[in-house]
Amino acid sequence: MAYTIGVVILVVGVLVSIALHEVGHMVPAKRFGVRVSQYMVGFGPTLWSRTKGETEYGVKAIPLGGYVRLIGMYPTPEAVGNPPVRGFFSRISAEAREASAEEIRPGEDHRAFYRLSTPKKLVVMLGGPVMNLVIAVVLLGVVYVGIGTPQSSTTLASVNECVLPAGSTATACSDDDVQAPGAAAGLQPGDTIVSYDGQAIDSWNQVSQLIRGDAGQTVPIVVERDGQQLTLELTPVAAERPEVDADGQAVTDANGDAVTSEVGFVGIGPGTELVRQPVSEALTVTAQATWQTAQAVLQLPVTVFDTVTSAFSGGERDANGVISLVGVGQIAGQIGSSDAVGFGIAERIASMLSLLASLNLALFVFNLIPLVPLDGGHVAAALWEGIKRQFARLRRLPRPRPADAARLQPLALGVFVLLGGMSLVLMLADIVNPVTG
Repeated sequence: MAYTIGVVILVVGVLVSIALHEVGHMVPAKRFGVRVSQYMVGFGPTLWSRTKGETEYGVKAIPLGGYVRLIGMYPTPEAVGNPPVRGFFSRISAEAREASAEEIRPGEDHRAFYRLSTPKKLVVMLGGPVMNLVIAVVLLGVVYVGIGTPQSSTTLASVNECVLPAGSTATACSDDDVQAPGAAAGLQPGDTIVSYDGQAIDSWNQVSQLIRGDAGQTVPIVVERDGQQLTLELTPVAAERPEVDADGQAVTDANGDAVTSEVGFVGIGPGTELVRQPVSEALTVTAQATWQTAQAVLQLPVTVFDTVTSAFSGGERDANGVISLVGVGQIAGQIGSSDAVGFGIAERIASMLSLLASLNLALFVFNLIPLVPLDGGHVAAALWEGIKRQFARLRRLPRPRPADAARLQPLALGVFVLLGGMSLVLMLADIVNPVTG
């Protein structure tokens, strides 16, 4: 049941993101006078619709996208000089041109999208992707500033009974194992470390670094237990353990193997707590995630090939590889049904919001690819038209005809088929060999 709830929450979040993306296109288009005849969330058969004013608002059966229909998306045949129809691709362009012209009512040519200036076209076409970016910023802001991120706390989650060698796979202590210093000192799970050797403690990394440097030395440690402070005597033992940096991250060598050294060891483990972050941290994380998403999109053909190869050859899927909406749904289900210790309601909400933020960043970056039918393709066409107009103005030439964006329709169909095929293959890969871990 919890798994299903996680999937349902994701589906609702995706639909809301799609709806707001289309709002990002529709609102500026209406403000600039363009008639918007339809606003639809989804594709395929219409499940529900209602006409308000001059726009039909509705929901369709297949929740894999959405659209707003702007009249006069392509210039009329007359506006581009009635180009001759020669060949298959030319016929596709002509049909797109004519279909767009049929939507323009008598006396409404001035309200056609193709009549807008280049800056206004850019605002309309970039409105959708920018809306996804805004959604991602808001969601990550809620996660980092409102909820917080999990960090190691100074409250103990575990106290080992014995000292096991580094890399040991033993799950229980034996009579030959040395008792762990933490247990010997009387530390218990739930204790909160207040001070160590006279130094006030405010982070797990701080106490961890102090312990690592005190092998063989007996030091006082003050803990809070059941509202009272207790002073215990702790003697860390020397043990071979992985080295960590100032941030508590394991240090690795050139081969990626953990670097170990002999350090002080007590045998205690921290709990986790949600720590709220400043707004600047949320903005920094958003910028980093956007850049990483852009890099992933640039490497998409290679990544998809590797994903398909590993999925259908029985190999292990890359946890950071590309996945389809089916894979995203699986992750959402895992978030909803996880029974991991310390993974409560707040952690589930934060994880789900982060997942939706990642999806919106992907929509933002992906839609900027300069290929129709993506928004970036229409942006590229508008920029080309603007460049031609400015060039003519500088040379004092007559205003050029509108850019014939309908000529890109054959390319749009090819891209649509390619993206559809890629999505189907990735969905199948996520079903046959889903990402684990």
